[in-house]
Amino acid sequence: MAIRNIRELGDASLRKICKPVKEVNSRTMDLIDDMFETMYEANGVGLAAPQVGILKRIFVIDCGDEEGNSVPYVFINPEIIDREGVQVDFEGCLSVPGKSGKVPRALKVTVRAFDENMEEFELEAEGLLARCIQHENDHLDGIVYVDKVEGEIYDNSELYGEEE
Repeated sequence: MAIRNIRELGDASLRKICKPVKEVNSRTMDLIDDMFETMYEANGVGLAAPQVGILKRIFVIDCGDEEGNSVPYVFINPEIIDREGVQVDFEGCLSVPGKSGKVPRALKVTVRAFDENMEEFELEAEGLLARCIQHENDHLDGIVYVDKVEGEIYDNSELYGEEE
């Protein structure tokens, strides 16, 4: 496993539409492992392949649970098949370090995807997990959260103090 460089806003790979994954091989598994390691090292809760310069329809998420336990998910070729409600909250991104803005998202989503074994699954998510799924899924279509911000984009130090 290796920590990969996270591409930042302005990098062309963040604005491209990613290609579907046809099969999972050892290179794909290495990418998934590296993405988790990179995300955890950067204190993120999600990371999409284009954020590390790979134009494949893959993202990983670990928002944890209420008790603070790790709950990792791998999404390959994801498709959001249902959206319900609206939530507006602050969102940040590892590709836009030190910044946050309010973004409207569906409160609840149903996503269909493949896991790292290319087994299809459906997941119904709400709250933070639903927000993360929508955020990372946008990356696969060349969309960054700053494109959807309502109002200002803030420095995190303004919102959370100097410890961020």
